[in-house]
Amino acid sequence: MMNVFGNNIKFSIFGESHSYAIGGVLDGVKAGIEINREKIDYLMQRRNHRASYSTQRAESDKYEFLCGVKDNITTGAPIAFEIKNNDVKSSSYSDLQYVMRPSHADFGAYIKHNGFNDFCGGGHFSGRITAPLTVAGALLKCELEKQGIFVYSHILSIGNASDVSFLDMDKIEDLGFFPVTSNDVKDRMLTEVENARCEGDSIGGVVEVAVCGLNPGIGNPFFGSAESEISKMMFSIPAVKGIEFGKGFELSKMRGSLANDGYKYDDNKNVTVTSNNNGGILGGLTNGAPVIFKLALKPTPSIFKAQNTINVKTKENVVLDIKGRHDSCIVPRAAAAIEAATAMVIYDIISGN
Repeated sequence: MMNVFGNNIKFSIFGESHSYAIGGVLDGVKAGIEINREKIDYLMQRRNHRASYSTQRAESDKYEFLCGVKDNITTGAPIAFEIKNNDVKSSSYSDLQYVMRPSHADFGAYIKHNGFNDFCGGGHFSGRITAPLTVAGALLKCELEKQGIFVYSHILSIGNASDVSFLDMDKIEDLGFFPVTSNDVKDRMLTEVENARCEGDSIGGVVEVAVCGLNPGIGNPFFGSAESEISKMMFSIPAVKGIEFGKGFELSKMRGSLANDGYKYDDNKNVTVTSNNNGGILGGLTNGAPVIFKLALKPTPSIFKAQNTINVKTKENVVLDIKGRHDSCIVPRAAAAIEAATAMVIYDIISGN
């Protein structure tokens, strides 16, 4: 199992949803960096947001640095940290060792690990593992901001309720704890979520990301392209099932005369683009425009409706009624983890440029 990310920095994760603790090791970060706990805490609070539609598992998500940080300053050694799992209820999974939950990783994990994998809460395949990713990514996000590079996430849609795209905004900025452009949009999205929750169901959505302040020429052609590296990282987040940059699939319906992003000099002779249909990356390299991409997030697979599945021990078809504490919609919480993951991959790319 490969749990290490990075070409120029290295980040590894450990732990399972119901293990004693989860955590990470971040290597390659220089010494002398002051840890901005306030900003890390803010992103962690967004990821751990409490609402009627989110899991009622009450984890504090307090992180403790074990090494690599002294007096709140990085030492240059690998940074190891842990987050204790304090609100575990494995009894909800007592009947699921051999019953494969639809659209979870259960069946593939059972086959891969010969049934020895920890299945409680999804084990190592759980969205819970995005907590250490958020800690490390938030730390690196602070470093990017010192270089004038800013990462923003935005809930573009939940169900049929949608917001305006970053591509159509005059100014890209932090949109707050529930990142949408207005309370009206938020209310419409929460109505979609509440309708699904009341029916014992779940609902998915789209998260949009913008990276502002990147110089042109960052990345590599072909296998090490900026799109390739970003995409690889994004698919490490369990709910993500699709990605598109800029106009993405819409470009396939356009003519070149409309799709092409032109260049011009502004009044200060700085190069700018006349449009950003390609999402700020061409030929695997950044072009100086904001890097903008969208991620499709599937509905949470744990729902309170009867579902058809199998028991791999008895080799019978069975009907599953899931118990436990589950999100009706993961999109608002996932946006924070996506923001952190984006910061990590951008930091890794520019470190090798």
